[in-house]
Amino acid sequence: MKKAETTNPQLIELINFLKKHSRESKAEIWESIAESLEKPRRKRIVVNISRLNRFTEKNDVVAVPGKVLGAGEINHPITVAAFTFSEKAKEKITKAKGKCLPLSELAKKNPKGSNIKIIG
Repeated sequence: MKKAETTNPQLIELINFLKKHSRESKAEIWESIAESLEKPRRKRIVVNISRLNRFTEKNDVVAVPGKVLGAGEINHPITVAAFTFSEKAKEKITKAKGKCLPLSELAKKNPKGSNIKIIG
């Protein structure tokens, strides 16, 4: 049986970037996130805003190797980096004075991956 591979060009580019960045900066966190993104779509991580609210504190930096959905409420500002965001999720995070970033931008800002929580 043929192994299913990712065909999304943006996802392939992100995975390659994270793996290369992991080798260059010697930070295993980016390799771990890339491996999570390589999984089949049905096994990819999906996180709701309510989970982010429950497991984070004010001004935390969070990486989600998948998609962030808008179910729930968030009551403190956090910086969230993910592969994709739903429109409601972006709206709720920015309303709580938080930030939504692509994973590649977070990797560039914090090459060593220090003080980042992976939620998923």
